[in-house]
Amino acid sequence: MDIHSRPIESRIDWLFEIAAQHAETYSSPETWLARERYLARHPTAILVLKCMDGRINIPIATRTPKGIIQPFRNLGGMFNLGWPHLGEVLAHNVQQVVHAGRRVLVLITYHYSKGDPHRGCAGFNYDTEAAHAHTREISAQVEYTFGLGHDTVYPLVCGFETDEDALILHGAGVGKHGGSLNLAELDPAEVPHLAQRLATLFPDMPTQVRTDLLPLLLGNLEHIAEVRQTSRELNIEHREWIICVGRGFDFLHMPNLALIIGPYSPDLADPIRKAAGIIESNMQAGRIPDDGFLLLASAPYEEIGVDRARAQLKARFLSKFAAEEIERLRPELAKKMHVRTAVLDWGSRRLEEL
Repeated sequence: MDIHSRPIESRIDWLFEIAAQHAETYSSPETWLARERYLARHPTAILVLKCMDGRINIPIATRTPKGIIQPFRNLGGMFNLGWPHLGEVLAHNVQQVVHAGRRVLVLITYHYSKGDPHRGCAGFNYDTEAAHAHTREISAQVEYTFGLGHDTVYPLVCGFETDEDALILHGAGVGKHGGSLNLAELDPAEVPHLAQRLATLFPDMPTQVRTDLLPLLLGNLEHIAEVRQTSRELNIEHREWIICVGRGFDFLHMPNLALIIGPYSPDLADPIRKAAGIIESNMQAGRIPDDGFLLLASAPYEEIGVDRARAQLKARFLSKFAAEEIERLRPELAKKMHVRTAVLDWGSRRLEEL
């Protein structure tokens, strides 16, 4: 049975089983060695700023091993590096990577649907140009924070077309918004020359970063080809039945399950309100059962003791805040809400329900 069609209790049990399986796989010797081997070949750290939309799953769309890409999610992919928590987390990630002698590639994404504008980004009221313009503003903020030279931290604006899960890379300095590369439109004859195309599109990108970006693009080409051979009618529509608030949701490596709201914006109520509206719309349209949905709050910790205790307090606060917002704004929907609170052991990716 399709997971979206199961009763809510069965869906929740399934979700925590998936989380446990993910932790076991992530922590296994084989996976750890594979991850280390991949990073030895491709040392550039990859951070992705993206929308909370459950259809946007960059590791799946690029066939990148689990644990390589570090996601940052918020409504519409709206971010501001002036937000205190976002700035601290991003700077901490960059500093850790740089201390290890590695570079950072920041993918700054917006999304849209080529088949129907109203399958696009609700956070920007389906205005793709506005979403694209915002990603360029974030790119400028990354440059302001980490430098214009791009030798250590490289911001890369990317579109994501959700009908085919295709990446669109935007370069700089050519045309109105810079040259671009839409992988869904790439001629197969050009694939062997993709590295040269990247060098032309991003002449200031360090060679190592281009080398480490290439596997993501080749993986995306394979994924697009597979998508074109399958029926996507349900997957391209919103079918989320989970609202996740916080961090530590890497185990959700299947698309279209959850709306993931990072704890970055000073105004958490807005994305929670809009996520609740999407869940309610999914129920009303019959895309998911109307017997319930899950609100899952999580905070990661790196060390036991004080760090874990702080994560517990943070997760409980996020859980209570989100639940109260949904109860206040959508009381009828709140009657169908199942609330779970957890912390995540970052080293093992083990989800610990509180």
